[in-house]
Amino acid sequence: MKKLFLFLLVSVLSFALIACNSGDSSSNPGGKQKLTVWSFTDELQEPIDVFMERHDVEIELTIIPIADYPTRLRPVLESGSGAPDIFTGELAFIKDWVEQGYWENLSQAPYNVEELKGDFVDYVFDLGRGSDGNIKALSWQTTPGGIFYRRSIANEVLGTDDPQVIGEKFSTMDGLFAVGEELKAKGYRLFPDEGAVRWFAQGNNPQAWVNENNELVMSEGRINHFDYAKQLREMDLTAFAPEWSPAWFAAMDGPINYNAGWDAVDTNASNEVEVFAYALPTWGLHSVLKMNTDVTSGDWAVTNGPNPYFWGGTWLGIYSGSKNKDLAWEFVKMMTHDEEFLTNWALESGDVLSYLPVTEKIKGDFSEPFLGGQNNYTFFLNQAESINPGLVTRYDQQIDNFFGNMVSEYVDGVKTKEEAIQEFYNLVRNAYPQIKTPDQK
Repeated sequence: MKKLFLFLLVSVLSFALIACNSGDSSSNPGGKQKLTVWSFTDELQEPIDVFMERHDVEIELTIIPIADYPTRLRPVLESGSGAPDIFTGELAFIKDWVEQGYWENLSQAPYNVEELKGDFVDYVFDLGRGSDGNIKALSWQTTPGGIFYRRSIANEVLGTDDPQVIGEKFSTMDGLFAVGEELKAKGYRLFPDEGAVRWFAQGNNPQAWVNENNELVMSEGRINHFDYAKQLREMDLTAFAPEWSPAWFAAMDGPINYNAGWDAVDTNASNEVEVFAYALPTWGLHSVLKMNTDVTSGDWAVTNGPNPYFWGGTWLGIYSGSKNKDLAWEFVKMMTHDEEFLTNWALESGDVLSYLPVTEKIKGDFSEPFLGGQNNYTFFLNQAESINPGLVTRYDQQIDNFFGNMVSEYVDGVKTKEEAIQEFYNLVRNAYPQIKTPDQK
């Protein structure tokens, strides 16, 4: 998973347009065998370059913004006309796509990926599995989240920048808010905006949005999340810099004007404030923080929040109608469980891998200069052990949007908590009539 914010900003970045038909890309005027790949991220370009050099083949990569990706890809997969040999899937729609028959069954011969199950982080491997029990897609990465915070501010306000000590303070929501009050007393803000606490809405008893009986699960943690978000607002513990806004990015590298909203950053503002922490996953370090910092580089660390969470991830598989399955499988193998390639990839990019034979070799020696020398690799791998793949359902993206919108309306005073929850149920029922909401019981 790379540069989520770019998914919203990039129009269409394409290294090649697919003009062939029926997914048959085996022939090429230059005489080389050719593969076509579609994705929503540019992170495959470097591996593609390596693969082309290794195998003396040509690969065309088409990149489509995440917002348009499902609607652009689905028609070509259904028709087979212009379909890629390999395509990626994101966490938001992985559980839907493994059911559609678009990806090749990798559990069967000649792939036999079930033999590799013990070599992958459990949740990553199992998220590529369909309800028929077969694996359709694999991922080379794991994407647990944490809380990245400024060491210098931690030392000033809390008397320590030790990730373990800070993590103990952050291990409960009450502890998180207590730190927020200490920060505010010194002129800082805990988070850029209220959205940061959404990752801790599930509490210590996480449950899927929809259970096996097609019932919407409104857990105590989710109900409490309305109050936590409201409390953040009323206690004035954020900088009111909305996620992905100019101010949200700018606060990573120094003071910003307080309550900037979605406006451009005003460098002459007098009411400045500094943000202490961001809730981000593994890829947030390299694709968000590092991309938007200069002054604060080296002044960061990462620790746990009140509960483990994960955000995003990229799976890839072979189009079931591809005419180049053998070569496509060679690329998938290299990208997901080639020890030489993945070792180099991890050491160069810092990507936290899901392939355990490599992570076991390299995790002990990681030291991230951006994080003051911290071994974030071991931290994230430990967090990944607590992730349950059963929490992900095919409905999550839409239901998360409904939930977030209603939390915002409550925080903004547009609706009472009861009204916001009831409207949330209405929205879910209208979108998914088959799902039974708690007010129907």
